[in-house]
Parts: sequence; structure tokens; C-alpha cells
Amino acid sequence: MSSAISAPAPARFPYAAMVVLATIAFTAITTELLPSGLLPQISAGLNVSEPVAGYLAAAYAAVIVVTVVPAARLLARIPRHALLVSLVLTFAVSNAWVGLAPDFTTAMIARLVGGLAHGLLWTTMAPFVTRVVPPNKVGKALAIVFSGNSLGLAIGAPVGTALGGLLGWRAAFLVLAGFGLLLTVLAFFLLPRVQRISDAVRPSLRRAIAEPGVKSVAIAWPLLVLAHFALFTYIAPFMREAALPDYAISLSLTVLGASGLLGIWVAGLTVDSHPRRSLLITTAAIALSMFLLPLAVGNLPVALALMTVWGAGLGAIGIYNQSAILRAGGEYREAANGLTVLTIQLGITIGALYGSAALVTGGALLVPVAAALPVVAALVITLAGKKYAYPPGPRERVWLEPRPVKEPVN
Repeated sequence: MSSAISAPAPARFPYAAMVVLATIAFTAITTELLPSGLLPQISAGLNVSEPVAGYLAAAYAAVIVVTVVPAARLLARIPRHALLVSLVLTFAVSNAWVGLAPDFTTAMIARLVGGLAHGLLWTTMAPFVTRVVPPNKVGKALAIVFSGNSLGLAIGAPVGTALGGLLGWRAAFLVLAGFGLLLTVLAFFLLPRVQRISDAVRPSLRRAIAEPGVKSVAIAWPLLVLAHFALFTYIAPFMREAALPDYAISLSLTVLGASGLLGIWVAGLTVDSHPRRSLLITTAAIALSMFLLPLAVGNLPVALALMTVWGAGLGAIGIYNQSAILRAGGEYREAANGLTVLTIQLGITIGALYGSAALVTGGALLVPVAAALPVVAALVITLAGKKYAYPPGPRERVWLEPRPVKEPVN
């Protein structure tokens, strides 16, 4: 029995609700990334050094790692509609609090509140999607929702940074807070209400980990994220070392975000029918593009083409792995999903440190090669997880099964 389901998923696809969830994802990613683009202004405004101002971003991720599992368990009995609406409102309050903060300590507390909401959001949203869409449309729904991530990277963070440059960093956070209030209203009216049942399974991380396949997904997915952030964090030094023009740095970020949308679209078309084959091809393509990047010295078109493959692959692997963890988690899917939120945040943190070590020991041109190694490890785990973690989809099973031999006609 799947946890907390009171009725079968509706036959009609709830497009409006999925767009609202995608917008919530967009807001969450923009909130997470906004301080990184405004560090000089925040530093001056709060009278702290830029490295100290950077703690506003680091603490946001750290609080997710520390609180996501216990908070998800504590709030397990709250109806999902009410929880999602409350989390969107919390983002709005957190951003307004940062925008009005008189000192660094106040801003840090506000960011910690936002980080707590961020972790809870990602443990709640994907399981919520599976309850409000038809079972054969879950992949399509996740593709729509996760497009908000790429839009936050490609559009939200750059626009917020530009707004901060024009009107000041406080105005950027206050505008994002106002947008969050509007989104709270839309979420209240447009998200379906899903009632819990009295004997719903209580989230249990221990039992989720014991489910076959959960550990594999919870390791392979973060390895891919680790690889991405190892290279993404140090893309500027790589571009300079590769003798590429300065404008290529901002252009590469746009390419990664835009191609991520392409990858999400492709994953939405294939995750319900060919999840295993598609993930294997995608993971191999990411590894190959990273291995080849050092060969693009002085050749911007080749570098951007490889980054397009990398970005599209990154967008797609989120959909494939999200579907995999929900399937592998079974009735403990919420706890399993919470586990991946935690391990992915660890992957982001370790990825930046790993990329830094690669930069120091091997130089900027070898950072992509170092980043490709965890991708290869994730590919091996995916190949080994055929039975439980990454089983073939319905069309793949038909394709892989031997066809019956026809009797000759006399």
C-alpha cells in the first residue's frame, strides 16, 4: 500500500497544479542561489567581509543536511497541501526577513529558516506529485515540475542578480518575497488537497534504507550532482585556462541552464517507458562530455557543444533518479526521497571541495576529467542496479524479452 493515499490518482492531468509546483521549484532555486550573485553588495550592506557574507549561502545548504530527515518525520502527519502552502509562505517570509535585516546575524537566521523550508519542500513535492497525477503520467509531471530548477538557474538567479545591481540587494530579496506571497495564494487555490488515511505508513528512514534499490539510488544520484558541482563551481578558471574569451563564462552558464530544460523535456518523454536505457545513455554522455572538455582549448563552439550535452544530461538525470527513488522506496517513498535530499546536499558540498582539490593538484584543465570519474562510478552503480534500483521500463521489458518463434507453415 502506498502511504497516505486516500483515493486513486485522478484520470485528468492537473496542468495548473504542475505549473504552480514548477514555479515553487523556480522560487526555491532562485532563493538558494541569489546571495552568490550579490555577495559584494551584501558584504558592504551588512558590514562584513565577502567570505563571511558567503556563509549566507553555505549555511543554507548546511541546515538542509542537518534538518531534512528529522523535520520530515516530525511533520509527516500534516496534510501535504497545507504543508506545501506553508513552505512557500516560509520562503516569502525568509526573503523579506533577509531584505530587511539590520545586521548579519539577523540575515543568517532568516537564511537558516529558508534552508529548513527548502529541505522540507524537496522531501514533500515529488511524493505529492505521485498522488495527484495518473500513474502513467508521473514522469511527465516530474519533468514539468523540475523545469523550475533549470529556469531558476538559467533565469531566476541572473535576473535577481541584475535586479540587485540596479535597485540594491535588499530590493532583490524583497521582490522575491513579494513573488512568494503571490505564489502562496496560487498554491492555496490550485494545488489539490490530498487527505491522509488513518493507517498511513509513518516515514521511517531505517526502513526506507532497507528497501532494495534505495541505497543504490541514494549513492548514484549524489555522485552525479557531486561531479556537476565539482566542475560547475570552477568553470571560470577552466574557461580562462582553456584560452576562451571572458564572455564565454556567462555564456556557458546560460547554455547549461537552457540545455537543462532540453534534458528535462527528453526525460519527460522517456522516463515512464524507457527509464533504464535512457539513464544509462545519459550518464555515459555526461562522462564523455566531461572527459572531452579539456580538448576544447581555444575552440568555443566545441566547448559549448560539450556543455550542452553536460547540461542536458544534468537536467535529465534528475527526472530519472527522482522516479527511481520513489519506485525503490515503495511505501516508504517519502523517507527515501528525504534521504536523497540529504545525500544530494552532501554531494553539492563535497563536489565543491573535490573540484577545489582537483584544481590545486592537477590544474584547471584537469577539473573536467576529475569530475567525470564520479560519473563513471554512478554509471557502474546504475548498470549493477537492474533488478531493484534501476529496472527496465514497460517498453524496455518488451524490447528485451525474446520474441516467440513462429512455427513454419506447411
